[in-house]
Amino acid sequence: MPRRRSDSPSSSTAPRNRTPQPVRVRRRSFGDFVKAFLAFVALLVLLVGVPLALAMTAGWPFPDTFEPMEWLKQDISVSTFLSILTFIVWLAWAQFTACVLVEMKAALSGVGVPGRVPGAGPSQLLARQLVAALLLVGATAASFTPSLAQLGQTFDDSQRPTVAAAQQTPGLFAQQQEQAAGTAAAVAEQASHTEAAGGAARQQGDTKFYRIQPPEGRHHDSLWEIAERHLGDGRRYKEIFELNKDRVQPDGSRLNEASLIRPGWIMEMPGDARGGDLVEMPDDAPEVSPEVRQQISDYAKTGDGAAGGGDQAQGGSGSGGTAHVNVPEQRPAPAGETGHADLQRPAPEQVATPARDSSSFGLPEALLAAPLLAAGLLGALGHRRRQALWQSAFGGIGGRRGMEPPTPTGDALDVQDALLVGADPEGVRLLDRSLRGLAASLASESRPLPTVYAAWLSNGDLHLQLAQPSGKPPAPWRLGQDQTFWMLARADAERYEDVDTAAPYPGLVSLGTMDDSRLLLNLESVPGIVSLSGREEDRAAVFASVAAELATNGWSDRMTITLVGFGEDLTALAPSRLRHLDGIEALIETMEAETRQRRGALGAAGHDSVLTGRTGPAQHTRWAPHLVLLAAEPSPDDAMTLAELAADAGRLGIGYLVGTGSGDLPGAAWEMEITGAGKLLAPLLGLELDAQLLPAAQQRAVVELFTESDPDRSPDGPGTTPPFLVDISEQGRPAVYARLVGSYEIIGLETPDGERSALLHEALALLLLHREGVHPRVLSSALWPRGVTDDVREALIGRLRDWLGTDPDGSPRLRTDDTGRLTLAKSVVSDLDVLRSLYHEATQGKGVDSRAVRGRLLTDALVLVRGPLLADRPEGRYRWLTHEIVDAQLPLLVADTGLALAEFHMEKNRAEKAIEALNAALRTALADERLWNELLRATHALDDPARLTALASDLVARGGARGLPPRTEALLDELLPAWRDAVAAAG
Repeated sequence: MPRRRSDSPSSSTAPRNRTPQPVRVRRRSFGDFVKAFLAFVALLVLLVGVPLALAMTAGWPFPDTFEPMEWLKQDISVSTFLSILTFIVWLAWAQFTACVLVEMKAALSGVGVPGRVPGAGPSQLLARQLVAALLLVGATAASFTPSLAQLGQTFDDSQRPTVAAAQQTPGLFAQQQEQAAGTAAAVAEQASHTEAAGGAARQQGDTKFYRIQPPEGRHHDSLWEIAERHLGDGRRYKEIFELNKDRVQPDGSRLNEASLIRPGWIMEMPGDARGGDLVEMPDDAPEVSPEVRQQISDYAKTGDGAAGGGDQAQGGSGSGGTAHVNVPEQRPAPAGETGHADLQRPAPEQVATPARDSSSFGLPEALLAAPLLAAGLLGALGHRRRQALWQSAFGGIGGRRGMEPPTPTGDALDVQDALLVGADPEGVRLLDRSLRGLAASLASESRPLPTVYAAWLSNGDLHLQLAQPSGKPPAPWRLGQDQTFWMLARADAERYEDVDTAAPYPGLVSLGTMDDSRLLLNLESVPGIVSLSGREEDRAAVFASVAAELATNGWSDRMTITLVGFGEDLTALAPSRLRHLDGIEALIETMEAETRQRRGALGAAGHDSVLTGRTGPAQHTRWAPHLVLLAAEPSPDDAMTLAELAADAGRLGIGYLVGTGSGDLPGAAWEMEITGAGKLLAPLLGLELDAQLLPAAQQRAVVELFTESDPDRSPDGPGTTPPFLVDISEQGRPAVYARLVGSYEIIGLETPDGERSALLHEALALLLLHREGVHPRVLSSALWPRGVTDDVREALIGRLRDWLGTDPDGSPRLRTDDTGRLTLAKSVVSDLDVLRSLYHEATQGKGVDSRAVRGRLLTDALVLVRGPLLADRPEGRYRWLTHEIVDAQLPLLVADTGLALAEFHMEKNRAEKAIEALNAALRTALADERLWNELLRATHALDDPARLTALASDLVARGGARGLPPRTEALLDELLPAWRDAVAAAG
């Protein structure tokens, strides 16, 4: 994002870096020393006392002579039995000694996960605990596990990896911390010199200015429109505002608010501004008057970045300057000082952060701030509703609930609106394509997937943090801030296309944001347990968010998510992914079996981890991850068992997230804490995030949306009445009539002038398809998916209200209900409203008792169908239709209308009329098998085998390699037994 200006004139050259806060080292208590002393005594007894006691009492375990045949001939006496037991005890002592040596070596060398001693599960776990307690007085035991301290650190390409000294493993001694701080301070000084040099260089470049134009009619210029014309993106208006804030204008006033600009004012523009003669240069503008030229020249002398486009000219490469991207910054531990390194690295493109509304209008903030989670939930909900819709149409009359999904109310409605506003399906699509594209590129080079601990999404760019350097990444990926970061710019990600390869990192899940950068932790790659401490209700909100995103995300193929201690109702979100277990005992039993199975499967396939399996010859197996979310705090014994299971989980594709109230969980590789203020803290990892949460009330509302849309759920009532019925009599003629089924036409309103016409038409279409009301933020997010400000949204609503006008009684046709949602008056209708009303009246109203009325209503309804919904909509607009199910509702409604009218004609043996009705419906619902089957029956009724054979040939040609649907094939066997030979003969 653009760097902020300081009010100080010297801010462009002042160093912005601050000395990093060293990682906080916990003070050792008296209890820690007691534990260390007891651990020392225990180790001394086990390592020295046991062998001395055995040597003194039982002697050396090996015999004096080596005569195996003589041993076998001897009787097994008590002394022989005792010798065997002594030998076994000596072996156990040797194994434990090896475990201690392995754990000591790992602890002192700082490696992440110690090596495993064969067959020494409990012994090695005991050795690990004793060694950790012994070393507790010198270094925290958590330092034995990998750290994410470098997550988010950034530095300039010109800086060398010496900055890694600031990423020391937690628990270092004071001398090491001082060295790290000194190194970071040196880097900060270097960065300040670099920035100062960059500011001087900018002063030598050309600066562009724009003079605010006088209004044309009622239209006044705005910073948004200036940015849209000259920078290509209206959201970059903030860059113009920051460049010109508080600078004296020619009339003596100053720019204080982005929405208040006056004609005659001069705006300094970012260096990549374009737009013909409206962008003026101070020394090369002969087309302007000398007075204006002097004003621009005087204005150029004001401001701290006056001559170079300021620090804001980062929007692109058009100006020839170097763009910058902000990579996540390291956060210190929450205690103590809050300074942190603020370093930047050149990157090819800067993607501006979408401008969001300043007010949530009562919508749940948690979902508004979770774009990936919202997109996953919205996509899964749409799929569920489509499934219910098709099942209601094809699954039998008894279970049918009609053409409309249930309309949510209360909290469920607010959550649905929050999903529509907060969702970022484009971000999910880019993330999925980027990861799969990386996997495909590595597979083509016969390279394995690197182990990825986490991913950052920062201003549209994707940064993967690797467990260890893995060489040069395949293009268009490139190395990031050091050898353990692979980076992909958004512009490069947009060039990726869909590839048929397994999802490489399905265990990535959002945890929260830090400085506008979103962190996704790869749960399946963590070498051990991830623990989460904090209050129970706060932990529950984190667990629910993680479970919901894993269950519905778009960058995974398949996985198993086991929930223990919470979330039984969440299984409704994705029954194929989510499962709930009653307790920890069942979990341990399940995971012990699966761990053994996965180890055996990897060994049989010749892979060292699931990552090599996903891109190797056995990638068809997919090696789906199993992620365990345990909200109930385990007992010490269960925690030890889980720690043993998780020790090898990273390579097996199994991840564990375990809740704890105390914050001290044995075997935890990474420790996190959720605070009551919504902060997710991991001091030893250098993280302090604004946590992504799904609080209990919103969790219930999300579950309600899914359960109400369950296709297997019994209907509460008939549910077939459309949400909005129009008066279809002559007296009910509307004041405004919009034709949506086919090409978009509006009758009763004048076409708006200017470029806003398309925007107003799109807004009206959205309102017409949602007669229950549309939240203002839903409207703005539909029209501007990448974000918009409050003033722009309110201006659009005002223009839309003026365009629609008022009814004869003076009431506006665009209204606001008690919940703040926008609704249309009954005098504004669409042909889709009329179509629904005619079908409802024919099948459930007056047409039920009058055959003549039913035929007339169904005929009138079918005449309204002129093609698909909004057939001529311009490319790039109406993208919100992807979240709707109206594209599935309309074909089914048209098919039902055609089937009902065909049945009406067949009752009087008017087969030709029935065929005409079915063909009319097929123009909109071509894929509906029911229409084709009824068309076969109606054609058969004509007693014309040649015509029936021609229809069968057409159906076979349409089926292609897939062939005919089973029911259609069975119907043809009944109506035309020799149809296969006849079709083959016809060619």
